[in-house]
Amino acid sequence: METIKRIIAVIDPTKDDQNALARSIDLAKKSGASITAFMTVYDFSYEMTTMLSGDEREAMRQAVLKDRELWLKDLISPYQNINIDTQVIWHNRPYEAIINTVINDKYDLVIKGTHQHGALKAVIFTPTDWHLVRKCPTPVLFVKDMQWPAQGNILAAVNAVSENEQHLSLNKRIIKDAQFLCELANAKLNLVNAYPATPVNIAIEIPEFNPGLYNESVKKHHIESTNELANEFNLTSDQCFIEEGLPEDVIPDVASRLNSELVVIGTVGRTGLSAALVGNTAEHVIDSLDCDVLALKPDGYVSPLAES
Repeated sequence: METIKRIIAVIDPTKDDQNALARSIDLAKKSGASITAFMTVYDFSYEMTTMLSGDEREAMRQAVLKDRELWLKDLISPYQNINIDTQVIWHNRPYEAIINTVINDKYDLVIKGTHQHGALKAVIFTPTDWHLVRKCPTPVLFVKDMQWPAQGNILAAVNAVSENEQHLSLNKRIIKDAQFLCELANAKLNLVNAYPATPVNIAIEIPEFNPGLYNESVKKHHIESTNELANEFNLTSDQCFIEEGLPEDVIPDVASRLNSELVVIGTVGRTGLSAALVGNTAEHVIDSLDCDVLALKPDGYVSPLAES
């Protein structure tokens, strides 16, 4: 994401505040991107009305689409100085409509608002959000009701010791995209890398095993690898946070301590049975964050919707 030319802002008609549209406009002002305010509508009752002919049902659908289109145009009317248009699609699976539009019209970025649970101050991700995390080929920015202050912090989550070529490439993609957003938002970039604690079962089963020495060795390896990665992008060791624990614990903790406005994280797009059995680390992290999240796919990722 060396540049942003086309943004698709997902509109939620059930919300008074359209955070996705607000963030899209903010980024468009800084990048010169065009915006499509995008919305899906669907009413199952229109499909089940047997008393009406197919033409009559289609006329009713078109009437609903036109009504929503007029509502959207009214919503964007205050932003005359922004290149912004609207699109309303009749579809019973919003994520499919979004991803198909992204693929067909070659958008650079999807921006979608998340639902925040007021009492717990936690972000609640909907099924549509998770489908986008797993299957959308372009970066997806999930936003909440918060500003990106000047001189703020953006946190890039990396796995610097991975030996998987795809993960190593994704690390660099994460940092590059985070740096690009730092330039747009006038923010400081930090890296976070979590490393595992000493396995308790090994310490029990092997009497001569030295957990302290093992832990120091692992820590040293992660620190050296993260600093080496940071150095490639002219980042200092002061901008690197290498901490022991699970990523889903460490990353949200560091983000909170830095008061980060955004966390950039990579997702491998695992779906189906493997996702159910293994789980996606990125999804556990995303579910624990209390700030905006940019989810990226590896270079060359092909959405399962594009294959069908």
